[in-house]
Amino acid sequence: MDDCAAAPPPLFTFGVIADIQYADIDDGFNYKRTRKRYYRSSLQLLQNAQRAWSSPSAVKPAFILQLGDVIDGLNKRDDASDRALAAVMSELSSGPAEVHHVWGNHEFYNFSRDALLRSELNSTSGSRHSGALDGGIYAYHFSPAPRFRFVVLDAYDVSLLGRDECSVEYTNALNILQAHNKNEDLNHPPASGGLEQRFVKFNGGFSKDQLDWLAEVLSLADEKGEKVTVVSHLPVHPSSTDPICLSWNYDELLAVLQSHTSVVCFMAGHDHDGGYHRDKDSGVHYLTLEGVIETPPDTNAFGTVSVYEDRMVLKGNGRIVDRELLFP
Repeated sequence: MDDCAAAPPPLFTFGVIADIQYADIDDGFNYKRTRKRYYRSSLQLLQNAQRAWSSPSAVKPAFILQLGDVIDGLNKRDDASDRALAAVMSELSSGPAEVHHVWGNHEFYNFSRDALLRSELNSTSGSRHSGALDGGIYAYHFSPAPRFRFVVLDAYDVSLLGRDECSVEYTNALNILQAHNKNEDLNHPPASGGLEQRFVKFNGGFSKDQLDWLAEVLSLADEKGEKVTVVSHLPVHPSSTDPICLSWNYDELLAVLQSHTSVVCFMAGHDHDGGYHRDKDSGVHYLTLEGVIETPPDTNAFGTVSVYEDRMVLKGNGRIVDRELLFP
């Protein structure tokens, strides 16, 4: 007789996927033409992920985190933005769980901020989720189980993307960017290396209003003894990503996260190579998910996370590796 006790089941599980960037076009390359992008087959990889999450042998996820760039900006060129989004949303809606959408730069290549707020990519619509930040900033939080909370951040709150060129928000973002980047093409980094590379047009930042709101959410979570996972399209820890993918004011966001005991993990997309770092002082995990768009059709890039009292266990598929994320 086996004396080993059966492992306890997880409190809940959730799926995670990033940078699908679907477009009904032939394969191409990234901005620097150094990496192949599989535009059309990315939808098939999403379908494969949905089948895995829906498998009778799998634990049904409580929700799916879609970490941004769900369709590619090239759809705008071909006047196919609505058609591409409908194809991806049809697939996502047929899956086993509700989807929490994060907005990335490619959302703003295709749609204005006002259009996104009215779209299916606004996960705060209806009565499913509470805790949304007002003022046109796409940030909210939700609790899938007692003592656990997830916070979705708007990494393009301060950005040129999605903003009317006549708006105060656009002018303020342009001033920040041009203070660091003197190039005519603002998508070209101002330096060949180092953290200054982050000051490019395809990134953005978090406004003071959003940072103050996040601090309030985390303070309440501290008081309740909750464990909080924060998600954003842009990474915010320099050791978890290529510097060119960092948020403009990652340091201010990090300062908020590191001042609250409730934070256990930060998840992001944007850097298609992925990345990981655990802060040695706070114990917080910074996880950047590999992108579907640069994943060959014969593999995949998605994960399923099982949440326990003392840890989260990421079961990766394809390019995403397994990880045990012990809580601080």
